[in-house]
Amino acid sequence: MTNRIKVAHLSSAHPPADTRIFYKECRTLAQAGYEVVLIIPHDRDEIVNGVRIRAVSKPTSRFDRMMSTVREVYRAALEEDAIIYHFHDPELIPVGILLKNKGKKVIYDVHEDLPRQVLTKPWIKPFLRRVVGAGAQAVEKFCAHYFDRIITVTSTIAERFPENKTTIVHNYPILEEFAGTDFIPYQKRNPLVVYVGGITVIRGIKEMVNAMNLIPETLGARLVLAGKFSPPALENDVSSMAGWSNVEYLGWQSRDEVADLLSKARIGLVLLHPTLNYMDAFPIKMFEYMAAGIPVVASNFPLWRKIVSEIGCGLVVDPLNPQAIADAVQWLLAHPVEAELMGKRGQDAVIKKYNWHTEAQNLLDVYQSLVK
Repeated sequence: MTNRIKVAHLSSAHPPADTRIFYKECRTLAQAGYEVVLIIPHDRDEIVNGVRIRAVSKPTSRFDRMMSTVREVYRAALEEDAIIYHFHDPELIPVGILLKNKGKKVIYDVHEDLPRQVLTKPWIKPFLRRVVGAGAQAVEKFCAHYFDRIITVTSTIAERFPENKTTIVHNYPILEEFAGTDFIPYQKRNPLVVYVGGITVIRGIKEMVNAMNLIPETLGARLVLAGKFSPPALENDVSSMAGWSNVEYLGWQSRDEVADLLSKARIGLVLLHPTLNYMDAFPIKMFEYMAAGIPVVASNFPLWRKIVSEIGCGLVVDPLNPQAIADAVQWLLAHPVEAELMGKRGQDAVIKKYNWHTEAQNLLDVYQSLVK
């Protein structure tokens, strides 16, 4: 690309090292020759992997984020005077409209099924959730007509938006993240069971820890957690559970550290609760476990069951049943040959289909359509 086209990615709610925003989308665009600036809460301006990160103040609360951070993101976006603006949070919809009114090309990247997601938000009163969800859906549907393109992560979310301007860009793994890892031969690994991601009640942390208390001690199984507790006070609750003695908590881990952890693991857990928002989702962590060549123990949602059973890459269980989780982990640890074959089948599926390479081209096609 001889004349570099300036594009700005905007987020008020994500960290600067967000896997989808920074590592996948921003880096892909920079590698394709675009001038990329990421406007996001951070403690400093910097350039990383060809992406210029422009820091805005980190919010001190949800209210501060919705008010001050959103305004600061908008001011920074105006100053950048980019050709294309690509925003990642529903709270930035007004910013997208304002930028569109100034003649800019605007992309709304829909990471979550917002109307369904609000049904499980603990900070929204239960009796208000359905009303808020319906309102969110109406706002998204109305405002979508303002934007040039919509990007979604699943076909279920895409159905809510105009077909002629919506593109699905799945959140599949970057193969290169795992290609350079020095993997320990599977059957020589310690009996490590891993969970990577946000640690919350609705993502199954209590069931996972309870399950560790039900696995025979003779197997020596340990659960390794890589991520942050939300809310932070949840760590105190979970650490008082009986199964915590078989848990190692690492906290947040970098992409390289995650790859290294998975290279030593025997099993990956993705046991989200059966909420409407999760049941049709494509969980990135499940595909990352597959990319690393380890079998998965996943929630038995119809979509996930179909993927896991067709590939033969693990076991599905009731995510609300610690005994079922424990039984699945126990079986995989007791049958290492079969477990290794499951991991290899999952890895092959990621290499052939469930990887970022194809999705990156879908992203670039969206941008190309806007700069013709």
